[in-house]
Amino acid sequence: MTALARPMPAAACPGCVATPAEMPAPPPEEARIALSLPGIHCQACISTVERALSAAPGVKSARVNLTLKRAMVEADPEVRAADLASLLQGVGYEAHELDAGALAATKTDAAGRALLVRLAVAGFAAMNVMLLSVSVWSGASDATRDMFHWISAMIALPAIAYAGQPFFIGAYRALRARRLNMDVPISLGIVLALVTSLWETSLSGHHAWFDAALTLTFFLLAGRYLDHRSRAIARSAAEELTALEVPRATRVTDGAETEVPVAQLAVGDLVLVRPGGRMPVDGEVVQGKSEIDRSLLTGETLPVFAAPGLVVSAGEVNLTGPLTIRASAVGQDTSLHRMADLVAVAESGRANYTPLADAMARGYAPAVHILSGASFLGWYLFTGDLRLALNIAAAVLIITCPCALGLAVPAVTTAASGRLFRKGLLIKHPTALERLAEADTVVFDKTGTLTAGTPEVENLGDHADDLPLALALAQGSRHPLSVALTRAARAAGVTPVEVEDLREVPGFGTEATWQGRTVRLGRAAWVGAPEEARTTAWLSDGEGTPRPFRFHDALRPGAAETVAALAASGKRVMLVSGDGEGPVRALAERLEIADWTAGALPADKAALVHRLGQEGHKVLMVGDGLNDTAALAAAHVSISPASALDAARTASDMVLLGGSLAPIAGACVTARSATTRIRENFAIAILYNFVAVPLAIAGLATPLIAALAMSASSITVSLNALRLKGTK
Repeated sequence: MTALARPMPAAACPGCVATPAEMPAPPPEEARIALSLPGIHCQACISTVERALSAAPGVKSARVNLTLKRAMVEADPEVRAADLASLLQGVGYEAHELDAGALAATKTDAAGRALLVRLAVAGFAAMNVMLLSVSVWSGASDATRDMFHWISAMIALPAIAYAGQPFFIGAYRALRARRLNMDVPISLGIVLALVTSLWETSLSGHHAWFDAALTLTFFLLAGRYLDHRSRAIARSAAEELTALEVPRATRVTDGAETEVPVAQLAVGDLVLVRPGGRMPVDGEVVQGKSEIDRSLLTGETLPVFAAPGLVVSAGEVNLTGPLTIRASAVGQDTSLHRMADLVAVAESGRANYTPLADAMARGYAPAVHILSGASFLGWYLFTGDLRLALNIAAAVLIITCPCALGLAVPAVTTAASGRLFRKGLLIKHPTALERLAEADTVVFDKTGTLTAGTPEVENLGDHADDLPLALALAQGSRHPLSVALTRAARAAGVTPVEVEDLREVPGFGTEATWQGRTVRLGRAAWVGAPEEARTTAWLSDGEGTPRPFRFHDALRPGAAETVAALAASGKRVMLVSGDGEGPVRALAERLEIADWTAGALPADKAALVHRLGQEGHKVLMVGDGLNDTAALAAAHVSISPASALDAARTASDMVLLGGSLAPIAGACVTARSATTRIRENFAIAILYNFVAVPLAIAGLATPLIAALAMSASSITVSLNALRLKGTK
């Protein structure tokens, strides 16, 4: 895979490459290229990207999916993904090629659509049966009443058989595994309501409760769908990391270059990586000089000088010159693949978290069955009336059906998610709010998280006379410092001077001829200047002393305020970065973060988060790079900015949609409020059961009254969840 020389911040949401099953496979003479477009965010972006791609020679079609942040391109075999990525860079959009084969073909949300259809069926059937029930309640009797009951049965039975499948299947699996879950009492309540209703109808009884069974199914499906929508957003970060591995590489054999799939590479092969390309293997540079961008893997802000003998890793970006690499690890043995394995292990540990609803369900289901069975047995022994005992047992099951409990969490998380989304924070995981409310330690990455991830010139005004020459040299390079200097000079209205023979010297800088002299912009040693600890590009005009242009990594908006607010709330704030000690210390002092660590590798970050967890701390991890993915997955709860790489966003529980970190502190407050509302909803449900269950056991609540009471508790829980929107 080839990528841009320097990823630029962009807003995005996680997504995946979709290859719909119904689409015919492309003919063998066409190539299908998958591009990740993390910067698109509106219809105008879609139109711009599609027009740019469609106009490219050899491209037959280009379709952009805004939700998935992906473009699928059908093109001639000679069209290269690197060329398309460069083309999109020219129109202002970051693009990375993804290996469509490595990404599992994403299934459409069939489960979500099925739940929604079942919800619609249950709601439609419930409304029709309720209309029929009105006639019965209004005084219909004898044959007319029986007819309405049988029509209700004809509507309810197939509707519930279809709509209630999620609960029936869940209950069957639980019973087969010899355990109980919430689906068991739900299924028993629905089935018993139908059985007693059919029995009453067959005996020309006065009451049937088909409407109660349908209403119960409808409310429970609503809660199940809300929960599913939350879960459907989250995807595996390990899969995304695997997709970032380069699908093709240029192998050099006896001086001949051949493009081959990465799977065909072997240890010892020579691989050519052109400027802008991503390393397909781990290995050692054997030829060429350039600079390597390791920011996404290690967090280092400055590119690393690359020359023969330098060890490189898969996923690093070659910036300025062609490099020939001798492969030392390929495929599953590369460092990038090992990082994906590390993320997968960390993600599996998150499953150990027990949501509040699951904790509540542990003792609830057995209690419900015991109460219902005891009611049936007691009334049958006391009266000898099987019909009455069955009706009371059904009423107990319906009135204790965990509809309110099923809505307690989804109702609150939906209200909280909407509130935070308007503030610029997208919640991906259904238990993220619960875990965020428990966080007592916040670990920040540096580059791209607390800082903007792009250098800025800090002494532009000190060398005003040199700016036209500096701009002339800087605009001929894609080096991050040159790009920053070019942007700042043009913003200041500087016009470049005319130079000749402008060229970039890989690994050193740019040089040209001006007024008969050789002029240079680049490294200190190259232009004859003293080395500085600070990030500096030196300008030499061929006569006087070289002049320094110094750079710093600008703070991300809201960083200082967020760190101060988190510390004021009593949370421990830490800074962990793969960058060098100097920049990390300077940022820590600037933000007043006492606990900081520099030079941390991805495994080091994950180990730190794991150690804090073992010490009893609940860690909130905030990061944006590939080097943060394992730590994001291992943390108790995690957040990544929208400018993060897809893999980091998918590893996190929440995504900041804007450029500011300000919503984080407010999200912690909202999370605590949401958890309070969830506990209040549980209390409402329990209080409801304490009042209603004795009435049902005493025979004072028919199944119809039980269904109405159950519905009232569900509405109360939903209204209480809506109170969250007004939380200050």
